[in-house]
Amino acid sequence: MATPQVRSAVRVANRLPTERLAGALLNPPSFDHERHALRGLRRASTISENGKGRKKERVVILGSGWAGYGFARSLDPNKFERILISPRSYFVFTPLLAGTAVGTLEFRAVLEPVRRLGLDRFYQGWADDIDFARKTIRVEANTSDDLASRTRLAMSHRPDGASGKGPMFDVAYDKLVIAVGAYSQTFGIEGVREHANFLRDIGDARKIRNKVLQSFEKAALPVTTDAERRKLLHFAIVGGGPTGIEYAAELHDLVRDDLTKTYPNLMKFVSITVYDVAPKVLPMFDKKLADYAMERFQREGIEVKTEHHLTRVRPDEDCEGCLKLKLKEYGDEEVGAGIVVWSTGLMQNPLVQKLEDKTFQMPSSSGSEMQLRRDAKTGGIVTDANLRVHMIPAGSRGSLKPGQGEKAEAAATLPDVYGIGDCTVIAGQALPATAQVASQQATHLAKRLNEGDVDAKPFRFRNWGTMTYLGSWTAIHQSSADELTGWMAWVLWRTAYLTRSMSIRNKLTVPYYWAISWIFGRDISRF
Repeated sequence: MATPQVRSAVRVANRLPTERLAGALLNPPSFDHERHALRGLRRASTISENGKGRKKERVVILGSGWAGYGFARSLDPNKFERILISPRSYFVFTPLLAGTAVGTLEFRAVLEPVRRLGLDRFYQGWADDIDFARKTIRVEANTSDDLASRTRLAMSHRPDGASGKGPMFDVAYDKLVIAVGAYSQTFGIEGVREHANFLRDIGDARKIRNKVLQSFEKAALPVTTDAERRKLLHFAIVGGGPTGIEYAAELHDLVRDDLTKTYPNLMKFVSITVYDVAPKVLPMFDKKLADYAMERFQREGIEVKTEHHLTRVRPDEDCEGCLKLKLKEYGDEEVGAGIVVWSTGLMQNPLVQKLEDKTFQMPSSSGSEMQLRRDAKTGGIVTDANLRVHMIPAGSRGSLKPGQGEKAEAAATLPDVYGIGDCTVIAGQALPATAQVASQQATHLAKRLNEGDVDAKPFRFRNWGTMTYLGSWTAIHQSSADELTGWMAWVLWRTAYLTRSMSIRNKLTVPYYWAISWIFGRDISRF
């Protein structure tokens, strides 16, 4: 016999159009959606089934960078339900980002859409908080792509600095992988946040590209004075690491190969300067290779000023579109520049700071307050060699100091929570915050979860070597096996990055755009 609820649904359905009939039958008027919403959310974590009818665990990945994207790509979809949460809907192949900022490559050639991974679900937003006891993530929806394509430094995600947040919703997990990456470090220097350009995302590259071309157009105007032209066409790069050096090299190639033909009368005003606080640039290379890079830059006319400390960046009131840089070594004298590209290191993601500051209770802690273990040097979340997140009693020493690796190994691990990439530090290991490390961690963790033996094999980093482009078809390469300089290192540099491109599509488009730029020149249109 039909229940009153079903008879009521049928009466409603008879008055509905045909296409709404199924919805009326499945949702009778007496069904209380709000009362069952939270219960349904938790229940959803175990309803997915694989082809053999067995339930799949829900694995939620936070972040779509080298760690998050690589892990999601390697995790077996037949064994796990894959859900990825990230404010951007794409992965950026960062080693080639400097090339897009000068038109050597088009922007889409270094992007991989996240949804092409065939995920069970993708949510575009920021993880705002995590309830480790209830296994629930609070997510703030990202309703604007522009907010995710540019480097963000403030806690607020909005370009106007508003403190309001977007729509919030909860996502449950069975296993959680924290791979949110890191932000650009400004060291609290005045004006950097407001006026410098960063180079960590595709929106940054687009903004730099437009700014450089705009500076040349302004300098070409007949109303612009020579003094203003020298300021507009002085390109300052702060940071002597691989990102800063490669951008300086790519910019020099753009000026020499393409803009010289378009603006021949402006070449005498162009200057490129790299500033760094360290005694030498490229500290990850040995002195011989770093000296080779500096000598190469000197021959090309690129100034490298080491042991220089920037203390302020501000707009130039006498030259529209120009900036003034104050350096400690120059006293009150300020240096004019058309653009400042900032690449001086990393700071922790605000989510990581928030999670490390909070306390929580776990069923296994017998009611004791716990907190995540923090690395004293980087501020990153400490994990063990199996990439499981550490937790310690609240109020105890929460930071892992150098030399405490062995003690940290005995710390408790947070159940079903893993950490990979720039936002984490493995206890007892001093690994660089590079794409190479994050990629290997992602592959290792996914493989271990696929095999079901996370605790069996600890992560071991394999150094494939370090490469940096120096311009004019030259580069340097250093590994445990050999060292290369010049054209041969450049061939290896391009071959390595081409083979490391994620998709077949980009393995074809990257060399295509390289060939187009070589034959016809770089695109210097501004849009």
